[in-house]
Amino acid sequence: MSFIKEFKEFAVKGNVMDLAIGVIIGGAFGKIIDSVVNDLVMPLVSAIIGTHDFSNMYLVLKGNVVPDLSLADARAVEGAIIFAYGNFITVLISFLLLALVVFFMVKGINKLKRKQEVVEAPAAPVGPTQEQLLSEIRDLLKNK
Repeated sequence: MSFIKEFKEFAVKGNVMDLAIGVIIGGAFGKIIDSVVNDLVMPLVSAIIGTHDFSNMYLVLKGNVVPDLSLADARAVEGAIIFAYGNFITVLISFLLLALVVFFMVKGINKLKRKQEVVEAPAAPVGPTQEQLLSEIRDLLKNK
């Protein structure tokens, strides 16, 4: 019975639930970024470079690969070694966009936290006035 109770406490703790929610939202967010890269950014990059499918750009390092094959078909050729730089660049752009969006999200959250801390900051305690301090010093000097 103790094991079940311990597991229940572990599973419903805030950190575990926050992590689970973060993973689920992160997966969905990753799909959005992939769509932005594949549907919006890469067509623009492809228009500049002059090819229709940027992710299918590769070099054949070894093997007899017929020109103009897709990356998947070129990889399927037996004994072929493919340097898939176009696919790597697509994934790199996707990562950079995801990192940029996460950076701006964290920056915005930190800005909101700082504003909240300023609003919630307690007022500084009121200390003695300058006149009170001077009169205490005067009293101390008189007593000597």
